[in-house]
Amino acid sequence: MPFVLLAFAIAFEVTATLAMRASEGFTRLWPSVIVVAGYLVSFVLMARALLTLNVGPVYAIWSALGTVGAFAGGVLLFKEQVKPVTIAGAVIIVVGVVVMNLGGGVRQG
Repeated sequence: MPFVLLAFAIAFEVTATLAMRASEGFTRLWPSVIVVAGYLVSFVLMARALLTLNVGPVYAIWSALGTVGAFAGGVLLFKEQVKPVTIAGAVIIVVGVVVMNLGGGVRQG
């Protein structure tokens, strides 16, 4: 169950980040509301996951998948440019999280 909470936390974080782009500097109401609500829900869900999971690996997973998700969403929704070096950076982030998780357990105890 904690990994399901983490997955939803990531989804809400990515949604909030993409809504921030759509808010045009918080000048548009509904995207701005989605930003605040999305981050709030994301943090609550991650806090619940952290009741049984270790903070280091969880934060690494949350931030890495959030970064990759925001990158993909930016490309798909906002037609942001994709460069080989950007893809390489995303791969390095994911590999870093995998290596970090190989170094120790995700669960507390």
